[in-house]
Amino acid sequence: MLDSARSWVEGWTVSRRTPKPVDVPWGLRIAVGLPDQAVRHVLLDTDADTDAETARRLIDSVTEPVTWVKAFLEPDVMEPWFSSAWEPTDPGFLMAVDLRPALVRAPDGYSLTTETTETAEDVTYVRVLAPGGELAARGQIALTDAACVFDQIVTETAHQRLGLGTVVMGTLTNAAVESGVTAGLLGATVQGRALYETLGWKVLGPLTGFIHQPFAR
Repeated sequence: MLDSARSWVEGWTVSRRTPKPVDVPWGLRIAVGLPDQAVRHVLLDTDADTDAETARRLIDSVTEPVTWVKAFLEPDVMEPWFSSAWEPTDPGFLMAVDLRPALVRAPDGYSLTTETTETAEDVTYVRVLAPGGELAARGQIALTDAACVFDQIVTETAHQRLGLGTVVMGTLTNAAVESGVTAGLLGATVQGRALYETLGWKVLGPLTGFIHQPFAR
């Protein structure tokens, strides 16, 4: 799972256009630089016993607000490491799939657009437009040397339960397959997991996060 975890982090940084992750003793550090996420630390060791001491040293050293710490561990394992200055994020999961061509058909009246950036690190964006032209669903993929990372899969509330998430995932999958990629990775929410499992994705492990919010209490 370590290789998959690293590939997911690398693909996430490509998708989000952040600086590349930097190797540190606890895993990877990303200087995200956003108002709601200044820095992201990802712990790569999934052995809670060996990871706890290193993680606590990291956590105790953090002073910058909206610093994130994520790990592939269950929430109840990580929670004792954090003080009241930290808040948990919504639970998540690292998921993977062997990519195969998908049959894609948008509902009547909806249309698809696909765009790939022309840079050294390609990101492909898929959007589903409603009959009135407004955005109904979207998603994107980033290619790394080892895998394709799916990201930002969203269906707008007014257009849910129409199968648009499946349309987005299928279109992105076909774009990845056309690029010669055979493995897919993503970080899923609880709600997203249900959709991805119907499409053949498997859970590799939990994805738990905490945010440093010293002024929130």
